Parts: sequence; C-alpha cells; structure tokens
Amino acid sequence: MTTNRNLRIRFLTTAAGLGLAALSLTACGNDGSGVRDEGRATNTSFESAASTSSASISPEPAPAPSSQHDAQPTSSGSKAEGQTEGQSDSKAGGKAGTKPGGTKGGGTTGTKFVTCQGSNTKTVAAPLTRPVNHLLLTVTNTGGNPCYLYYYPAVRFGEAQSVPPVIEDSQPQAVVTLAPGESGYASVNLSAADGSGGKGHWEKSLAVYFQGRTASQNPTSAAHPALPAKGVWIDDSVAVTYWQQSMDDAINW
Repeated sequence: MTTNRNLRIRFLTTAAGLGLAALSLTACGNDGSGVRDEGRATNTSFESAASTSSASISPEPAPAPSSQHDAQPTSSGSKAEGQTEGQSDSKAGGKAGTKPGGTKGGGTTGTKFVTCQGSNTKTVAAPLTRPVNHLLLTVTNTGGNPCYLYYYPAVRFGEAQSVPPVIEDSQPQAVVTLAPGESGYASVNLSAADGSGGKGHWEKSLAVYFQGRTASQNPTSAAHPALPAKGVWIDDSVAVTYWQQSMDDAINW
C-alpha cells in the first residue's frame, strides 16, 4: 500500500512539473521579447509584394518638347502655297538669302499662304505731289489668309501693249507678305521730273496685274483701281518699283 502511494505521489509531482514548464514557455512566447516564426513569414510576404509592385511600375514618360524647334511635325507633305517657294527664291521680290516676312501672321504653322491678286485684295491708286509725277499703289489683303506680293506690279495704262520696266535697285530684302487687313505698296514713276521724257500723253484707265512665284503660277485676277477724272500724264520714262512692306520704301524711288 505504501509503495503504491509513493508511486502516485511521484507521478503527480512529475505531471505538475511538466505543466509548470509548459506554462512558462507559453508566457515567454507572448511577452513580446521573442519573434514568432509566423511573424517572420508575414514580413517576407510584404517584401515580396513590394518587390512585385515596384517591378510593375512603368517608366516615366519623356518630357514634352520645350520649344517648337523640338516638336515633331504633325503632318508631312502639306506645305502651303508659297510658304517654301518664297523663302528660297531670291527672284521673287526679295534679295538672295532672304525669306518672306514683315507680317505678324507670316510663317505660322498650319497657316495657308496664297498669292495676292485682284480677287483677294483691294488696290487703290493715288497720285502724289511729293515726289512729283509719282503714283502710289496700295494693296490691302481683304481675304482670310496671308498672301504674298511677288516681284512687282505689272501695270497697264489704257491700251498699252507692254508694261513698264522695274527699278531693280528697289528690290526689298524679303518677299512682301500681307496678313489679312495689312497693306503693301509700290510706286509708279509716271514721267521724268525734268521733262526729258518723250511721247508724253494722258491716260485715264489702269489695270494692275499680280505675279506668282513662277510665270506658270501667275494669277489671272487683276485689279482696276480708279484714276483721277482727268487721268495721269505718263511718258516713255515710266517705271515701277518692287512691292514694298512700307509706304516710305515705295516712294523712295
């Protein structure tokens, strides 16, 4: 009996000790001083997700062009009439190496440039007292697009069979370009101021023909500005200037 009692006491003592040890281990695991395995697995999972997210981000887009020179053209093969031709042709009214200019609207991307002619302009002819024996031609763009005044006006007084020659020294630095509402100018030296010209006579009608960049592009629409009732006196020294961007340049010859 004594022996059985002793065995039961030892068994209970051992069981109690094992229970205390289990409680001690449990308390150690929950006091925050240790790192659980499942916590380490959680951190690994977050790092993996961050890595995947980073790899899926697309590169930043290239910055937009900082100027028009950097920008790519929006289309090709759509150059407007006269936009390129007038820039490189030194015989189109501007001296060598010059470009069409003198207008706020000139050279604007996507703008359609046309040739100035009777149908898209208004021409006025006004006799001048100074300089004497001069006629001022003022051409105003009445159309909706900028237009080029190429070369010089081909003027025809009455039933003349030829047009007056141009004063070569009056050739401007650039082809005259008129934005809508702007004006260009040319003058006609009607007769010699000293009376040295021959075949003088009165003319009461005038036609002004415009020129294109090439002869094949010459417009057919002329202007017919009114002259004074008594007409204008011309002789065989009659000559015209190139088209000019300013009135002062036109009457300087």
